[in-house]
Amino acid sequence: MTAGNPPIRRHRRRPLRPGRALSYAVLILVCALLLLPIVLTFLYSFFPTSEMKAFLETRNNYEPDHYMDILLSPSIVSLGQYYSLLIEKPVYLQLFFNSALYTLSILLGQLLVIPALAYALSRFRFRGRDALFFAVLMLMLLPFQVTMAPSVLTMRTLGLMNTRWAVILPMVFAPLYVFLIRQYMVGIPTDMFEAAMMDGAGTWRCFAHMVMPISKPILGAAAALSFADGWNMVEQPLIYLSNDQGAMPLSVMFDRVAASEPGVAFAGAALYIMPALLIYTYFQEDILLGIQLSDMK
Repeated sequence: MTAGNPPIRRHRRRPLRPGRALSYAVLILVCALLLLPIVLTFLYSFFPTSEMKAFLETRNNYEPDHYMDILLSPSIVSLGQYYSLLIEKPVYLQLFFNSALYTLSILLGQLLVIPALAYALSRFRFRGRDALFFAVLMLMLLPFQVTMAPSVLTMRTLGLMNTRWAVILPMVFAPLYVFLIRQYMVGIPTDMFEAAMMDGAGTWRCFAHMVMPISKPILGAAAALSFADGWNMVEQPLIYLSNDQGAMPLSVMFDRVAASEPGVAFAGAALYIMPALLIYTYFQEDILLGIQLSDMK
Protein backbone atom coordinates (compact mmCIF):
# COMPACT_ATOMS: atom_id res chain seq x y z
CA MET A 1 0.00 0.00 0.00
CA THR A 2 1.48 3.33 -1.11
CA ALA A 3 1.52 6.39 1.11
CA GLY A 4 -1.47 8.66 0.75
CA ASN A 5 -3.84 6.00 -0.54
CA PRO A 6 -6.69 5.05 1.78
CA PRO A 7 -6.69 1.49 3.01
CA ILE A 8 -8.92 -0.90 1.12
CA ARG A 9 -11.73 -2.18 3.26
CA ARG A 10 -12.93 -5.63 2.48
CA HIS A 11 -16.44 -6.45 3.57
CA ARG A 12 -16.80 -9.84 5.11
CA ARG A 13 -19.89 -11.81 4.34
CA ARG A 14 -22.02 -12.42 7.33
CA PRO A 15 -22.68 -16.07 8.08
CA LEU A 16 -26.12 -17.21 7.03
CA ARG A 17 -28.11 -17.91 10.14
CA PRO A 18 -30.49 -20.89 10.24
CA GLY A 19 -33.53 -18.63 10.66
CA ARG A 20 -32.62 -16.51 7.66
CA ALA A 21 -31.81 -19.58 5.58
CA LEU A 22 -35.23 -21.01 6.41
CA SER A 23 -36.88 -17.71 5.43
CA TYR A 24 -35.06 -17.74 2.09
CA ALA A 25 -36.07 -21.34 1.46
CA VAL A 26 -39.74 -20.59 2.22
CA LEU A 27 -39.71 -17.49 -0.02
CA ILE A 28 -38.10 -19.41 -2.88
CA LEU A 29 -40.67 -22.19 -2.52
CA VAL A 30 -43.59 -19.74 -2.50
CA CYS A 31 -42.19 -17.88 -5.54
CA ALA A 32 -41.73 -21.16 -7.39
CA LEU A 33 -45.32 -22.21 -6.68
CA LEU A 34 -46.63 -18.81 -7.84
CA LEU A 35 -44.52 -18.74 -11.00
CA LEU A 36 -45.10 -22.37 -12.00
CA PRO A 37 -48.48 -21.75 -13.75
CA ILE A 38 -47.01 -18.81 -15.68
CA VAL A 39 -43.93 -20.79 -16.72
CA LEU A 40 -46.04 -23.76 -17.82
CA THR A 41 -48.38 -21.46 -19.75
CA PHE A 42 -45.56 -20.00 -21.82
CA LEU A 43 -43.94 -23.42 -22.20
CA TYR A 44 -47.12 -25.08 -23.44
CA SER A 45 -47.73 -22.23 -25.90
CA PHE A 46 -44.81 -23.58 -27.98
CA PHE A 47 -46.24 -27.08 -28.21
CA PRO A 48 -47.79 -28.14 -31.53
CA THR A 49 -51.51 -27.51 -31.73
CA SER A 50 -52.38 -31.19 -32.23
CA GLU A 51 -50.26 -32.31 -29.27
CA MET A 52 -51.75 -29.66 -26.99
CA LYS A 53 -55.28 -30.52 -28.04
CA ALA A 54 -54.70 -34.22 -27.36
CA PHE A 55 -53.16 -33.39 -23.99
CA LEU A 56 -56.12 -31.27 -22.89
CA GLU A 57 -58.58 -33.97 -23.97
CA THR A 58 -57.13 -36.27 -21.29
CA ARG A 59 -58.65 -34.12 -18.56
CA ASN A 60 -61.25 -35.83 -16.37
CA ASN A 61 -60.03 -39.22 -17.62
CA TYR A 62 -57.81 -39.97 -14.65
CA GLU A 63 -58.63 -41.92 -11.52
CA PRO A 64 -59.27 -39.87 -8.38
CA ASP A 65 -56.01 -41.01 -6.78
CA HIS A 66 -53.85 -40.06 -9.80
CA TYR A 67 -52.66 -36.68 -10.94
CA MET A 68 -52.69 -35.40 -14.48
CA ASP A 69 -49.31 -35.70 -16.17
CA ILE A 70 -47.21 -32.57 -16.72
CA LEU A 71 -45.49 -32.20 -20.08
CA LEU A 72 -42.05 -30.66 -19.90
CA SER A 73 -40.81 -30.91 -23.48
CA PRO A 74 -42.72 -30.79 -26.78
CA SER A 75 -42.18 -33.26 -29.56
CA ILE A 76 -41.16 -30.26 -31.66
CA VAL A 77 -41.01 -26.56 -30.81
CA SER A 78 -43.72 -24.87 -32.82
CA LEU A 79 -45.33 -21.46 -33.27
CA GLY A 80 -48.43 -23.08 -34.69
CA GLN A 81 -50.61 -21.99 -31.79
CA TYR A 82 -49.72 -18.34 -32.31
CA TYR A 83 -50.18 -18.60 -36.08
CA SER A 84 -53.57 -20.27 -35.68
CA LEU A 85 -54.64 -17.75 -33.06
CA LEU A 86 -53.47 -14.53 -34.71
CA ILE A 87 -53.75 -15.34 -38.41
CA GLU A 88 -56.41 -18.00 -38.88
CA LYS A 89 -58.80 -16.86 -36.10
CA PRO A 90 -59.23 -13.06 -36.12
CA VAL A 91 -61.90 -13.26 -33.40
CA TYR A 92 -59.14 -13.35 -30.79
CA LEU A 93 -57.61 -10.13 -32.12
CA GLN A 94 -61.03 -8.45 -32.00
CA LEU A 95 -61.49 -9.43 -28.37
CA PHE A 96 -57.91 -8.35 -27.59
CA PHE A 97 -58.61 -4.99 -29.24
CA ASN A 98 -61.78 -4.57 -27.15
CA SER A 99 -59.83 -5.17 -23.93
CA ALA A 100 -57.11 -2.73 -24.96
CA LEU A 101 -59.71 -0.11 -25.92
CA TYR A 102 -61.52 -0.35 -22.59
CA THR A 103 -58.33 -0.35 -20.53
CA LEU A 104 -56.67 2.58 -22.30
CA SER A 105 -59.89 4.62 -22.29
CA ILE A 106 -60.33 4.04 -18.55
CA LEU A 107 -56.70 5.00 -17.86
CA LEU A 108 -57.00 8.17 -19.93
CA GLY A 109 -60.23 9.17 -18.19
CA GLN A 110 -58.73 8.52 -14.77
CA LEU A 111 -55.66 10.58 -15.66
CA LEU A 112 -57.89 13.55 -16.47
CA VAL A 113 -60.15 13.23 -13.41
CA ILE A 114 -58.56 11.47 -10.45
CA PRO A 115 -55.32 13.46 -9.88
CA ALA A 116 -57.21 16.77 -10.06
CA LEU A 117 -59.89 15.51 -7.68
CA ALA A 118 -57.28 14.17 -5.26
CA TYR A 119 -55.41 17.49 -5.44
CA ALA A 120 -58.56 19.42 -4.60
CA LEU A 121 -59.36 17.14 -1.65
CA SER A 122 -55.82 17.40 -0.30
CA ARG A 123 -55.06 21.12 -0.66
CA PHE A 124 -58.27 23.15 -0.80
CA ARG A 125 -60.73 23.96 1.97
CA PHE A 126 -64.31 24.30 0.81
CA ARG A 127 -67.76 23.53 2.13
CA GLY A 128 -68.57 19.86 1.81
CA ARG A 129 -64.97 18.69 1.35
CA ASP A 130 -65.05 16.29 4.29
CA ALA A 131 -68.44 14.95 3.24
CA LEU A 132 -67.14 14.37 -0.28
CA PHE A 133 -64.08 12.56 1.03
CA PHE A 134 -66.28 10.47 3.33
CA ALA A 135 -68.39 9.50 0.30
CA VAL A 136 -65.20 8.45 -1.50
CA LEU A 137 -64.26 6.25 1.44
CA MET A 138 -67.69 4.65 1.55
CA LEU A 139 -67.67 3.93 -2.17
CA MET A 140 -64.19 2.47 -1.84
CA LEU A 141 -65.35 0.03 0.83
CA LEU A 142 -68.55 -1.03 -0.93
CA PRO A 143 -68.25 -4.00 -3.31
CA PHE A 144 -69.37 -3.78 -6.91
CA GLN A 145 -72.42 -5.91 -6.21
CA VAL A 146 -73.80 -3.16 -3.94
CA THR A 147 -73.26 -0.29 -6.39
CA MET A 148 -74.30 -2.36 -9.41
CA ALA A 149 -78.02 -1.55 -9.28
CA PRO A 150 -77.58 2.26 -9.00
CA SER A 151 -75.01 2.14 -11.80
CA VAL A 152 -77.38 0.22 -14.07
CA LEU A 153 -80.21 2.65 -13.35
CA THR A 154 -77.92 5.60 -14.07
CA MET A 155 -76.64 4.15 -17.33
CA ARG A 156 -80.19 3.30 -18.41
CA THR A 157 -81.38 6.82 -17.64
CA LEU A 158 -78.53 8.28 -19.66
CA GLY A 159 -79.24 5.89 -22.52
CA LEU A 160 -75.78 4.30 -22.32
CA MET A 161 -76.73 0.71 -21.61
CA ASN A 162 -75.25 -1.79 -24.09
CA THR A 163 -72.66 0.76 -25.19
CA ARG A 164 -68.94 0.90 -24.50
CA TRP A 165 -69.43 4.07 -22.43
CA ALA A 166 -71.38 2.09 -19.85
CA VAL A 167 -68.23 0.10 -19.09
CA ILE A 168 -65.78 3.01 -19.27
CA LEU A 169 -67.47 5.85 -17.39
CA PRO A 170 -68.16 4.13 -14.02
CA MET A 171 -64.56 2.97 -13.79
CA VAL A 172 -63.15 6.43 -14.54
CA PHE A 173 -64.26 7.63 -11.10
CA ALA A 174 -62.47 4.90 -9.15
CA PRO A 175 -62.63 5.84 -5.42
CA LEU A 176 -59.68 3.63 -4.42
CA TYR A 177 -57.23 5.59 -6.55
CA VAL A 178 -58.71 8.90 -5.44
CA PHE A 179 -58.02 7.85 -1.86
CA LEU A 180 -54.46 6.62 -2.55
CA ILE A 181 -53.40 9.70 -4.50
CA ARG A 182 -55.08 12.08 -2.07
CA GLN A 183 -53.30 10.47 0.88
CA TYR A 184 -49.98 10.83 -0.94
CA MET A 185 -50.59 14.49 -1.83
CA VAL A 186 -51.48 15.31 1.78
CA GLY A 187 -47.87 14.48 2.68
CA ILE A 188 -46.43 17.12 0.36
CA PRO A 189 -44.96 19.86 2.59
CA THR A 190 -46.89 23.13 2.66
CA ASP A 191 -43.61 25.04 2.41
CA MET A 192 -43.22 23.88 -1.17
CA PHE A 193 -46.57 25.40 -2.13
CA GLU A 194 -45.76 28.64 -0.35
CA ALA A 195 -42.39 28.91 -2.09
CA ALA A 196 -43.99 28.20 -5.47
CA MET A 197 -46.69 30.82 -4.93
CA MET A 198 -44.07 33.39 -3.89
CA ASP A 199 -42.42 32.76 -7.26
CA GLY A 200 -45.69 33.57 -8.98
CA ALA A 201 -47.03 30.05 -9.57
CA GLY A 202 -50.79 29.71 -9.51
CA THR A 203 -52.97 26.78 -8.56
CA TRP A 204 -52.80 24.95 -11.87
CA ARG A 205 -49.09 25.62 -12.32
CA CYS A 206 -48.38 24.17 -8.87
CA PHE A 207 -50.48 21.17 -9.78
CA ALA A 208 -48.89 20.56 -13.18
CA HIS A 209 -45.23 21.41 -12.47
CA MET A 210 -44.84 20.45 -8.83
CA VAL A 211 -47.53 18.10 -7.54
CA MET A 212 -47.70 15.80 -10.55
CA PRO A 213 -43.91 15.18 -10.79
CA ILE A 214 -43.66 14.64 -7.03
CA SER A 215 -46.60 12.22 -7.14
CA LYS A 216 -45.04 10.09 -9.87
CA PRO A 217 -44.63 6.98 -7.63
CA ILE A 218 -48.25 6.86 -6.53
CA LEU A 219 -49.47 7.74 -10.02
CA GLY A 220 -47.46 4.87 -11.45
CA ALA A 221 -48.78 2.50 -8.81
CA ALA A 222 -52.36 3.61 -9.46
CA ALA A 223 -51.88 3.27 -13.22
CA ALA A 224 -50.54 -0.28 -12.89
CA LEU A 225 -53.31 -1.36 -10.52
CA SER A 226 -55.96 0.31 -12.65
CA PHE A 227 -54.61 -1.42 -15.75
CA ALA A 228 -55.02 -4.76 -14.00
CA ASP A 229 -58.58 -3.86 -13.00
CA GLY A 230 -59.55 -2.82 -16.51
CA TRP A 231 -57.76 -5.67 -18.25
CA ASN A 232 -59.29 -8.36 -16.02
CA MET A 233 -62.80 -6.96 -15.52
CA VAL A 234 -65.60 -9.49 -15.93
CA GLU A 235 -68.71 -8.37 -14.07
CA GLN A 236 -69.01 -4.91 -15.67
CA PRO A 237 -69.13 -6.10 -19.31
CA LEU A 238 -71.52 -8.92 -18.46
CA ILE A 239 -73.96 -6.46 -16.89
CA TYR A 240 -73.60 -3.39 -19.10
CA LEU A 241 -73.12 -5.21 -22.44
CA SER A 242 -75.55 -8.10 -22.06
CA ASN A 243 -77.07 -7.44 -25.50
CA ASP A 244 -73.84 -6.60 -27.36
CA GLN A 245 -71.62 -9.68 -27.52
CA GLY A 246 -69.39 -8.09 -30.16
CA ALA A 247 -68.19 -5.46 -27.70
CA MET A 248 -67.18 -7.96 -25.02
CA PRO A 249 -63.53 -7.88 -23.87
CA LEU A 250 -61.17 -10.82 -23.91
CA SER A 251 -61.46 -11.30 -20.14
CA VAL A 252 -65.09 -12.37 -20.58
CA MET A 253 -64.86 -14.38 -23.80
CA PHE A 254 -61.50 -16.11 -23.36
CA ASP A 255 -63.00 -19.20 -21.73
CA ARG A 256 -65.28 -19.67 -24.74
CA VAL A 257 -62.39 -19.28 -27.16
CA ALA A 258 -60.31 -21.77 -25.18
CA ALA A 259 -63.22 -24.23 -25.01
CA SER A 260 -63.91 -24.10 -28.74
CA GLU A 261 -60.23 -24.23 -29.71
CA PRO A 262 -58.36 -26.07 -26.95
CA GLY A 263 -55.25 -26.45 -29.07
CA VAL A 264 -54.51 -22.72 -28.88
CA ALA A 265 -55.59 -22.14 -25.29
CA PHE A 266 -52.10 -21.70 -23.90
CA ALA A 267 -50.98 -19.34 -26.64
CA GLY A 268 -54.06 -17.24 -25.98
CA ALA A 269 -53.37 -17.27 -22.26
CA ALA A 270 -49.73 -16.26 -22.84
CA LEU A 271 -50.77 -13.31 -25.00
CA TYR A 272 -53.45 -12.39 -22.49
CA ILE A 273 -51.14 -12.16 -19.48
CA MET A 274 -48.22 -10.57 -21.35
CA PRO A 275 -49.49 -6.94 -21.13
CA ALA A 276 -50.08 -7.22 -17.39
CA LEU A 277 -46.60 -8.66 -16.86
CA LEU A 278 -44.98 -5.88 -18.87
CA ILE A 279 -46.95 -3.18 -17.05
CA TYR A 280 -46.05 -4.61 -13.66
CA THR A 281 -42.37 -4.91 -14.61
CA TYR A 282 -42.26 -1.31 -15.80
CA PHE A 283 -44.05 0.13 -12.75
CA GLN A 284 -42.58 -2.26 -10.17
CA GLU A 285 -40.63 0.39 -8.25
CA ASP A 286 -43.53 2.85 -8.41
CA ILE A 287 -45.89 0.23 -7.00
CA LEU A 288 -43.59 -0.49 -4.06
CA LEU A 289 -42.97 3.19 -3.33
CA GLY A 290 -46.52 4.36 -3.94
CA ILE A 291 -48.34 1.76 -1.88
CA GLN A 292 -46.03 2.31 1.06
CA LEU A 293 -46.88 6.03 1.04
CA SER A 294 -43.44 6.77 2.41
CA ASP A 295 -42.80 10.05 4.24
CA MET A 296 -41.49 12.84 2.05
CA LYS A 297 -38.40 14.72 3.11
